[in-house]
Amino acid sequence: MTDSRDIEYLNRIVWYCNEIDATIAYFGDSFDVLKANTIYQHALAMCVLQLGELTTKLTDEFKIAHTDIPWGDIKKMRNIAAHKYGEFSIEFLWDTAKNDIGELREYCTKYVCEFE
Repeated sequence: MTDSRDIEYLNRIVWYCNEIDATIAYFGDSFDVLKANTIYQHALAMCVLQLGELTTKLTDEFKIAHTDIPWGDIKKMRNIAAHKYGEFSIEFLWDTAKNDIGELREYCTKYVCEFE
């Protein structure tokens, strides 16, 4: 059974996924632009940090039942962004934003729609 808190946090995860897309649309869909603009880097990193934080709010039961998403890896990214920012790879940030966020949003949206 899903805790209603899980649905709330899944909705917030979707919101941050949408924020990542909006940030890319605002600054430009270009790795070169990201590399040259620390404000762009910080905006994406903040969203990744928030996504990782939100995964810690999901119940253990939910994460155990829904292993299609690597919840632990998302949390690890958050920890790197929060505690080792100088070591955070811009290439990894870009790859995550371009290749992983859509899947995360789709999974969470689908689950929320099924629950409701």
